[in-house]
Amino acid sequence: MENNQTSILILDDEPIVSKRLRPSLEKKGYKVEAFTTSKEALERIEEHEFDIVVTDLKMEGVDGMQFLTLVKEKYPDTEVIVITGFATMATAKESFTKGVFDFLAKPFKLGEIAEVIARAEAKRKRN
Repeated sequence: MENNQTSILILDDEPIVSKRLRPSLEKKGYKVEAFTTSKEALERIEEHEFDIVVTDLKMEGVDGMQFLTLVKEKYPDTEVIVITGFATMATAKESFTKGVFDFLAKPFKLGEIAEVIARAEAKRKRN
């Protein structure tokens, strides 16, 4: 396995999101794992560090804010991108204080998220 391949974890309780996102990111050469429950994503985070995490905010169980907090505590270098259908200034602000790389409101275009991911990847490669 190539070590320089950027790994991305997608967590969104709407399967359609990863169904659309995963193939488009894999085509760009990313290694992508997608989860629809925070429980599964947390288990995976315990055993593997990802370069970039894309997470929804509103989910059953552990919400995206808790999830991203845990990710940043365990892997401070992981870039987290938040996607949400419930974007407010307050949630955006809270995300950024927790060290989120970027915040996208749904519905977003695949091109938009690909661009944000490319920027996050570039930032990681500079560090």
